[in-house]
Amino acid sequence: MRGLLAGTALLLAAAAAPLGQSPGTGSIAGHVTLTPRVRGTPLPSNAYPSRAIQAHDVQAVPEIRNVVVYLKGVRYNGALSASRVAIRQEHESFVPRVVAITRGSTVDFPNADPFFHDVFSLSSAAAFDLGHYPPGQSRSEKFVKAGLVKVYCHIHSQMSASILVLDHPYFTIPELDGNFTLPNVPPGHYTSVGWHERIGEYTTTVDVEAGKPSSVTLSLPVEDAP
Repeated sequence: MRGLLAGTALLLAAAAAPLGQSPGTGSIAGHVTLTPRVRGTPLPSNAYPSRAIQAHDVQAVPEIRNVVVYLKGVRYNGALSASRVAIRQEHESFVPRVVAITRGSTVDFPNADPFFHDVFSLSSAAAFDLGHYPPGQSRSEKFVKAGLVKVYCHIHSQMSASILVLDHPYFTIPELDGNFTLPNVPPGHYTSVGWHERIGEYTTTVDVEAGKPSSVTLSLPVEDAP
């Protein structure tokens, strides 16, 4: 009888979980808002493309898509699922400029411009140089260490991209409306991070319960004040 009741309870728990949600886990649903920041005198730097460079790129990515939301300090014991994504070189820019991947994933760097590029990084998480290569070619790099990888081009100093390599699957890039969801999160107390390359990490805490959605709101001061 107890076995029958236990089996029934498991079935009910599975039925109560959202589609695609693993039993015994919770989820985090949230929203990211980009707010004005205090305007100061910009320091000369090639680490972030100027507005002039972005303006002529007709396929520029909306700023909200340059935000990564992830859980910080998570110990993940499962097998990481490696992915393969592309960062194009287009109109003397990296598109997209921000990607997030799991450790062990590969990034392709196809050259869609009518001239040579030379993609490289000196980051501690991944140091590499793909060398000069012409239009129509693509080169790739596998990322085996977690951390932030800043990517540049030897030939075009204004070009930069950021690759966040994570040791767990609890991360995402918000939709255009700022909404995001992190599914299949084990119950626990977490630090939720909204990251942007200009301001770094903005954090808040969140408690996750099995079978229940938790809510997070992140406000990031990345827009220039009028």
